[in-house]
Amino acid sequence: MSQAIHHGKTEQSNKTQASERSTMAMWIQAQQLQGEASHQMQALYGQHFPIEVRHYLAQWIETQLWDSVELDNPAEEAKAKRLLDNLVAELQRRAQLQGGEDGFLLKIKLGHCANQLKSTYDRCPLELVRCIKHILHSEQRLVQEATNASSEAGGQAMDSLSQRHQQINQAFEELRLATQETENELRKLQHSQEYFIIQYQENLRIQAQLSNLSSLPPAERTQRETTLQSKRATVEAWLTREATTLQKYRLDLSEQHQKTLGLLRKQQTLILDEELIQWKRRQQLAGNGGPHEGGLDVLQSWCEKLADLIWQNRQQIRRCEHLTQQLPLPGPMEELLSKLNSDITDIISALVTSTFIIEKQPPQVKAVIVSEQQAKALLKNESTHSESSGEILNNNCVMEYHQATGTLSAHFRNMSLKRIKRSDRRGAESVTEEKFTVLFESQFSVGGNELVFHVKTLSLPVVVIVHGSQDNNATATVLWDNAFAEPGRVPFIVPEKVLWPQLCEALDMKYKAEMHSGRGLSEDNLVFLAQKAFSSSSNNPEDYSKMTISWAQFNRESLPGRNFTFWQWFDGVVELMKKHLKPHWNDGAILGFVNKQQAQDMLLSKPNGTFLLRFSDSEIGGITIAWVAENPNKSGERLVWNLLPYTTKDFSIRSLADRISDLNHLLYLYPDQPKDEVFAKYYTPPLSKAVDGYVKPQIKQVVPEFTTPNPEPSGATPSFMDQTASPSVTHPNNFSVYPPIDTMLDADGDFDLEDTMDVARHVEELLRRPMANQWSSQQS
Repeated sequence: MSQAIHHGKTEQSNKTQASERSTMAMWIQAQQLQGEASHQMQALYGQHFPIEVRHYLAQWIETQLWDSVELDNPAEEAKAKRLLDNLVAELQRRAQLQGGEDGFLLKIKLGHCANQLKSTYDRCPLELVRCIKHILHSEQRLVQEATNASSEAGGQAMDSLSQRHQQINQAFEELRLATQETENELRKLQHSQEYFIIQYQENLRIQAQLSNLSSLPPAERTQRETTLQSKRATVEAWLTREATTLQKYRLDLSEQHQKTLGLLRKQQTLILDEELIQWKRRQQLAGNGGPHEGGLDVLQSWCEKLADLIWQNRQQIRRCEHLTQQLPLPGPMEELLSKLNSDITDIISALVTSTFIIEKQPPQVKAVIVSEQQAKALLKNESTHSESSGEILNNNCVMEYHQATGTLSAHFRNMSLKRIKRSDRRGAESVTEEKFTVLFESQFSVGGNELVFHVKTLSLPVVVIVHGSQDNNATATVLWDNAFAEPGRVPFIVPEKVLWPQLCEALDMKYKAEMHSGRGLSEDNLVFLAQKAFSSSSNNPEDYSKMTISWAQFNRESLPGRNFTFWQWFDGVVELMKKHLKPHWNDGAILGFVNKQQAQDMLLSKPNGTFLLRFSDSEIGGITIAWVAENPNKSGERLVWNLLPYTTKDFSIRSLADRISDLNHLLYLYPDQPKDEVFAKYYTPPLSKAVDGYVKPQIKQVVPEFTTPNPEPSGATPSFMDQTASPSVTHPNNFSVYPPIDTMLDADGDFDLEDTMDVARHVEELLRRPMANQWSSQQS
């Protein structure tokens, strides 16, 4: 679940700046592909040609003459073999360049790729050329199509995401060139200092020779002394000048490093404080059903590049320190280098600790569970290492290296929460509003224990529940937090109230995710929800655009005249749709968010038998059928009727489509679609004939006030339930399908008996017992 960034070293090129900027152009553009184009690009790679080879050898690959090889000419195999050998050699050379602990994993990976390619294509090198040509041509096509699509969109400038990515990639190129430049300058300084030391030793040798002249005859001593004095003067003058030059070289190099560190900080801030924060925000919204966060591979690539550049610059600074210690010269170099070393260590520490992240958020528990107060203390660097708010079993896991992705990760497979310690709650806060978080910790070193890091990260807030009945309220807490938490907040502060359009966005995201469809909540649906949330009658969306809704209105205070909250009602709708009615919503057959008065206004203008499906106002997770028909008690009067709401329990007995099929007075789905055109594909096939002398019972629903005989095929025998629905057939009282009451429904859809629905359900349950078989025996 957790990820640490793997660091790798890149090759130092000695090409000119102009040629360096022109190479890798295709790979840089390919990495910027979005959506399906990005998936197609990634699908080009695999075991046959690892994407790591394309990435780390991008410049080399794009400068080879792959198109010069004629794939259908066997005589070209020697040329293809040379390209294969050169590719393998380049990979091996790149692997050998990796030094230190930080490059160890990349060295292994590149060496493995070299051996893999050698083994795969050594006997068929033309296949390697064919593979690479296909990859390069496909990348070029995808990039060109993306460019054309952008142009066809009206010549608009590339979107902000692409612009940011281009900005980051350009900054990396600038950093790479700056790092290469300081590397070259450092080598010059090293060579100059080595020559200076040689000349300094020469000066010491001349001084020693002068000291030994006393043993020579006077004439010879004078001559030798004059020569040596002249030579010493020349050398000392050179040393004086060169010492000044060396000081300038060191100061100039120090200034260059300061500039590079400034660029590194800027780039790291852009990646960690903007891109990574936005990724975490997308991850948070994904918890509410938003698009899958994605993009982690791009972030990882950037962080690897950052780590590589930071480490290269740190090693350069360390070499400068070594040179300064080797040849101390007057000046501020020791202080400057010490400051540079401290600054770059801070940069790499920030990178490592910030990129220890959780890729897949846990459902509710993980590793060490801590409370909101403990999380606040952690972020203030107040030690809570020995404290936790519960006991988690199997909370330790070994990190593993994954070659395919270049990542270190840990996957906790069998964790479970054994015990939880709750805090004292305040006011109206319930257990389902109490937030916890999972603390992940790890420790590792780089550079041969040169730097040791203790990294930790917190999961998104979790809510601990003990019964399924608490699920919807806990979900409300998580949804509100995911939707409205601000970056960099104190754990786990969220606003007490938000603008209504903000909540609409969160509800729409949740609804679309549960329906697995692009059909979310329309503007009319959102107006209906606003009317319910604010007890308003306005149909104008603008009336709600500036209104705020509080957490209490969302899921603490019951709706007027009801014993449930706004969220509990909405969540009931979502659960009902998700479990039983998703296809019908995606077909557009369910209007849903319509009140009684709206349904009446809509249906009265339509022919008799027109019906619509709307969510119940009075029951959580209920849906009712409203239809227009003649009043059986008053000729010439048309009324809109509302059937007793169905719930998930009803649909577990008989589906919505079958129930609509049963009711012959329902003819047209609003506005004017014959119901069979909409629902027939969901009808349950007719039952088979009797087996072993037994007749299978069949459940159908009827509404006595609107029952008419079902049309039967010629020669067919009416079923028991069909006969029950017919007013011309009588049966013994003990087999009545519905009790003789007139209060099951009325023109307003209101019910006088609290237990009407329970009676209907009870009868349906009875029908599943052997009663029908008994009746069959009596009639035989």
